[in-house]
Amino acid sequence: MNTAVVLGRYIPLDSPVHRMDPRAKIAAMFAFLISLFIDVGFIGYAILGVIVFAGVLAAKLKPSYIWRAFKPMMIMMVFLMILNFYAIRTGYVMFSIFGWNIYSDAVFQTLYIVLRLLLMINATTLVTATTKPMDMTIAIEDLLSPLKAVGFPAHDVAMMISIALRFIPTLLEESQRIMKAQASRGVDLEEGKFMEKIMAILSLIVPLFVSSYQKADDLANAMEARGYDPDAKRVRYRRLKMRLSDWMLVIGMNLVLAGIIVLKVVL
Repeated sequence: MNTAVVLGRYIPLDSPVHRMDPRAKIAAMFAFLISLFIDVGFIGYAILGVIVFAGVLAAKLKPSYIWRAFKPMMIMMVFLMILNFYAIRTGYVMFSIFGWNIYSDAVFQTLYIVLRLLLMINATTLVTATTKPMDMTIAIEDLLSPLKAVGFPAHDVAMMISIALRFIPTLLEESQRIMKAQASRGVDLEEGKFMEKIMAILSLIVPLFVSSYQKADDLANAMEARGYDPDAKRVRYRRLKMRLSDWMLVIGMNLVLAGIIVLKVVL
């Protein structure tokens, strides 16, 4: 198994964050993400950054692990930076590149996007790395259970989300395996003309889709063979129970959200 694949992978460690109720972690994550999209400048990002950093330390995760989760986004970051430098022409000129003026608003907007995505990826990685897939399914179903009164399929949605999270590292590993197989056959995904790169990418996408559908079909057959029925009445061997530390996490993160809202109004 490729340990370089980070997104969606559970890391079995003994830490206070691992032992917390998954419902509390998911609820705190949503409050964190809402806070993240309230624009209060670098002050808000600094506050949220300290919270994420404290969570990573409490979970005993290595900073290099979190960095590997962010590395796949670097290409998109460079693209957004170039797009902002080209499109945003407001503010004062900070510097020039080959005669092209780069304005302050473009720089700050790029920094906002990078910090926002960095914190978002760190927060979601922190939750998925410290929560078992089955616990994640149970937690999502419990959080969606009030919607069952209006006919919402809470269990089905929770199961689909859990399977999707579990398949992310599997598909990433499969894509890397296909890329190595294509490279051994002389396919170059980095060099060549634009159309040659497009054809090389197509040679990767087609077998990846075929493999994905095959894995999904195998999983469906395995679940059916084991008598899985989404409409059946279900019982649980393990029941989740919120402790004082879990409530403190949820209340604390919602207080941070309230503080960010107040800061937005004041500023």
